Amino acid sequence: MQFIQTVLLSVVPFLLVLGIVVTVHELGHFLAAKAFGTKIDRFSIGFGSAIASWTDKSGVDWRIGWLPVGGYVRFAGDDNAASIPDAEDLAGMRRELVSQGRGEEIERYFHFKPIYQRAIIAAAGPIANFLLAITIFAVLLSALGEWVVPARIATVVPNSAAMAAGFQPGDLIVRANGRKIVRFDDIAEVVSVRANVPIQFVVKRGDREVVLTGTPRWQMRTDPVGGAQRLGTLGIIPAQTADDYVNVRYNPIEAVQRGTQRTWHTLETTVYYLGRMITGQVNADQLRGPLGIATVTKNVATLGADSSQGILEIVTRSSLNLLQLVAVLSVSIGFMNLLPVPVLDGGHLMFYAYEAVFRRPLAAKVQAAGYRVGLALVLGLMLFATWNDLQRLNVFKLFGGLFS
Repeated sequence: MQFIQTVLLSVVPFLLVLGIVVTVHELGHFLAAKAFGTKIDRFSIGFGSAIASWTDKSGVDWRIGWLPVGGYVRFAGDDNAASIPDAEDLAGMRRELVSQGRGEEIERYFHFKPIYQRAIIAAAGPIANFLLAITIFAVLLSALGEWVVPARIATVVPNSAAMAAGFQPGDLIVRANGRKIVRFDDIAEVVSVRANVPIQFVVKRGDREVVLTGTPRWQMRTDPVGGAQRLGTLGIIPAQTADDYVNVRYNPIEAVQRGTQRTWHTLETTVYYLGRMITGQVNADQLRGPLGIATVTKNVATLGADSSQGILEIVTRSSLNLLQLVAVLSVSIGFMNLLPVPVLDGGHLMFYAYEAVFRRPLAAKVQAAGYRVGLALVLGLMLFATWNDLQRLNVFKLFGGLFS
């Protein structure tokens, strides 16, 4: 029974969350390619041998692989490692199609499409991820609204960064780092990734506005979703009685605006934290890999189950929590795929930029070398993130205890 519960609350939600994000990403490429009349050989959800497959009227081979942790779209003529043939490869491909009496198909091949079309197709995957996040946020906000705690301070923690900055109980924070603050959670989004960075705040104190500068401090915080995390904190506590919560409702247009805003803030926070990580201002120990994502997914699903009664309520609450996780993860994957690293969509866009400037594709050997370097970087990042996951799960302490 314990094993079944673990599978239902950990493995299944993880595969569903990752499957939705990756499938939407690949659908972005697929739909953009279809819009430009590109010949597509295969659309696969998952890797490995097919456990189910079918061919549609346009000749696309749809399949579901036995390893449901990714997916891909394969265009006609997509044969070399970098997926971008050089001039010699293109000439050979053209001659082969003509010799086979298929010259009319040339303009449908991805690699013979104009550069702008190939760039749009490459960028469509990440764009689909951002649109997925906006859609999820907007639907949830339109249907359910949101319960928010206004950013009014009830308590200032003694000897905290907030006390040093001059915050007082009763202050209503209206802006932080130039960003409008609507709810108390907005402050956490700004502060958590800016430890040791001075932030300008605007607070309403009585009938006047006061400008304060606070510098968040590092602190280990534990939450039921992410576990122990090292985050920036100010040291302020909001009023949190039942009367302090406000239910904000949105019409469809307002929901889309708010969903877009949430997506942008999630992206902004991700980019900022990554920038601080690259420049060495923060440790990379909070970077999560597949195990970390699986753990967060389990915690999110469990959180919904723990606060519910009855199967229907458990499924409903867990599904709503997981949908929000899908939105956040979709933003992260969309952004990561835009990085200018070969094997990622951003790497393809980089190659297309070279082709647009120099009027010819980059040499196949250079592309292949870039592909190998990019693959090594991506795998290295995944291994490092997995190491962090194992450290966070105390796996090495467990092994040390077994062999001590």
